[in-house]
Amino acid sequence: PLPPLPDPVRLDYPDWLGDELDRGLGPIRCAVMAALRQRAPLDLRVNLLRTDPAAAQAALAAAGITAEPLAAEPAALRVTGGGRGLQHSAPYRDGWVEIQDLSSQRVARFAGAAPGMRVLDFCAGGGGKTLALAMHMAGQGTLIAHDGAPARMADLPPRAARAGVAVGVLAPDPAPLGCDLVLVDAPCSGSGAWRRNPDAKWRMTPQDLGDLAALQDRVLAAAARHVRPGGVLVYATCSLLPTENADRIAAFLAEHPTFGVGGSLTLTPLDGGDGFFAARLVRGGTT
Repeated sequence: PLPPLPDPVRLDYPDWLGDELDRGLGPIRCAVMAALRQRAPLDLRVNLLRTDPAAAQAALAAAGITAEPLAAEPAALRVTGGGRGLQHSAPYRDGWVEIQDLSSQRVARFAGAAPGMRVLDFCAGGGGKTLALAMHMAGQGTLIAHDGAPARMADLPPRAARAGVAVGVLAPDPAPLGCDLVLVDAPCSGSGAWRRNPDAKWRMTPQDLGDLAALQDRVLAAAARHVRPGGVLVYATCSLLPTENADRIAAFLAEHPTFGVGGSLTLTPLDGGDGFFAARLVRGGTT
């Protein structure tokens, strides 16, 4: 009989990442890497500012789209049929639902945005988490978006209008904003979402991972300036790699002793969505 294939061949990942994946995943490494070889689901976040999950589910069904609620997140639905017609459907056009992975929704809830807060989404990109934060704020407070590459936010204004929320855009190089909550959904390897972009794992090099870690440190330090005393900085990645996750938190805390860890969240595809990491960092002091 042929000898068993080595794990990197059998589970489709580069050899050089083996130790890093072991460090991050331990005994579930093989199960997680096998899950990342399967097709990703299509998840929706129901916009609770406009409707409720049951009404959204019924409206989607009327448009020929079947979806089921997900127990892990009250506003989440998973499309089980008819997904190709989603973006032309009334529930989507009217801002009742947004496309957003279950784990991404869970990270947005973990961040802890609440009505009346001053909130900054520091790496907003297309605005998926920005809009989820707006929902948790119930339209009350101040929500500001920023991205190091502003062109990435091009879709945010029309998405916010469709969702019925107000989002400001941060000007370049602003003075500290004194926010209650700053979310940093940092640029990363995307290893937790490799099933959506399978070639990414083969294009990444050890040098790339080191460059990303250095960028993550710079982004976190820049975002921390905007957290008020007593406020919260939430760092998140869609990565399974501790170099981008726990190691970055340890490096940040070594340089910013006024912050302390107030909880963390680790999700893998075994939890139903993409792989994600998030940590809540609380700034000491009083307002």
